[in-house]
Amino acid sequence: MTTTPIAAADQQAMAAALDEARAAAAAGEVPVGAVVVHLGEIVVRAQNRMRRDGDATAHAEVLAMRAAAHAFGDEMLRSATLVVTLEPCAMCAGAIVLARVERLLFGAWDDKAGMCGSVGDIVRHPRLNHRPAVQGGILAAESSALLRQFFSQRR
Repeated sequence: MTTTPIAAADQQAMAAALDEARAAAAAGEVPVGAVVVHLGEIVVRAQNRMRRDGDATAHAEVLAMRAAAHAFGDEMLRSATLVVTLEPCAMCAGAIVLARVERLLFGAWDDKAGMCGSVGDIVRHPRLNHRPAVQGGILAAESSALLRQFFSQRR
């Protein structure tokens, strides 16, 4: 769905998010990983922890944004880029808007629950007061393959 060239730094950040997704899968979690980039450096890494934490809100994106807000000492992530391996769901997309994330980059599109262009588009809704720059499909094949492999092993 995207035709925008992908910067090398964005590919590297997505590779780090994919490492987190693999670690999540190894722990029995849905393989989604996220990183927060600030001033060209990865400052936070996170992975899905729903099963381990017994918390339906423990998505990689939410955990990454919480950690970044703590690290920055500010709930607003205006100068941050959130990189995640799967298109964010409604909860995560809403949190991205509320946190004022500057850029959102994601890997695989989610035709069942994605709210950044697939099922809906919360992050670019015209009535909301913040809209991050969004680019999807970054290393999408790798992200999709991880998810397919994880779910095929559980069926």
